[in-house]
Amino acid sequence: QVDVLVTTAGGVEEDLIKCLAPTYVGDFELRGQELRERGINRCGPRTPGPLLGTAGRGTRPAECPLVVPSIGNLLVPNDNYCKFEDWLMPILDKMTDEQDTEGVKWTPSKMIARLGKEIDNPDSVYYWAQKNQIPVLSPALTDGSLGDMIFFHSYKRPGLVLDIVEGEDGARGGGPDAWAPLTAPSPPPDLRLINTQAIFAKRTGMIILGGGLVKHHIANANLMVRGHAGTPRGHPGDRGTLHGGLVPASSPQRNGADFSVYVNTAQEFDGSDSGARPDEAVSWGKIRPDATPVKVYADASLVFPLLVAETFARSAGSFPEPPPGH
Repeated sequence: QVDVLVTTAGGVEEDLIKCLAPTYVGDFELRGQELRERGINRCGPRTPGPLLGTAGRGTRPAECPLVVPSIGNLLVPNDNYCKFEDWLMPILDKMTDEQDTEGVKWTPSKMIARLGKEIDNPDSVYYWAQKNQIPVLSPALTDGSLGDMIFFHSYKRPGLVLDIVEGEDGARGGGPDAWAPLTAPSPPPDLRLINTQAIFAKRTGMIILGGGLVKHHIANANLMVRGHAGTPRGHPGDRGTLHGGLVPASSPQRNGADFSVYVNTAQEFDGSDSGARPDEAVSWGKIRPDATPVKVYADASLVFPLLVAETFARSAGSFPEPPPGH
């Protein structure tokens, strides 16, 4: 069972954009300077192909030249982002309307759920997440094309608020009831949602693909502990201070995830959080001292499907059949 997903802004927008137009596979070695002069990024003389067609969408050639930004060796025509803008702007207008007329307080997870519903495409991860009421958190949701679109929209129609702290549950106290599904009348704010899930779970497991913000955000939630009154009290330590003594491994408080799998190619010698081995997380209380975490040094896009095939997919037949139309 997956209770929470955490991703980057790019992880959201690329999932949605691929439902609107194709992404191409290129080469890591395509030369940027030469290709920039030709109006194409990371799509060099070896792989121009159909990407060197007409510029833009006809009605907006100045705004939509056939520039191809790259993500690793993936090539995304700039026209895809124009399609994304055309699709997203009316949704942002609706969200602003609902905020102003119905008092809706938008959080990143609520926005992602809304986008998953609006895309209405089974090729989208977030279509299935919202359909199965799995919250998707993205504390840096503005760090990408989504942020660009929100920036443009703020001039066209100012006022949309995206809240990561309070949400619609700012007055609710701690405890397991502080979490509720996205469909609840008052879903919790994103920050409280992930931390409270970790605090009150009997056991937690982390599968972290890649590194950076998502790796830290997930692991950090697992060091939260519960005070004597049942409310969160911060990192383990004296008087709820940020850093202090270790909570005994036998404690019912969280004190780290029970199961952890990292899949990334980052190395520890560069001092990055992405490259930090699981043992570093043990020192912070993000992974339990008695756990047996694993780090797989590999490309997650290759390895994760294999992990799923040998684990979750083996018991796929035991899950109930979805209702007709789902």
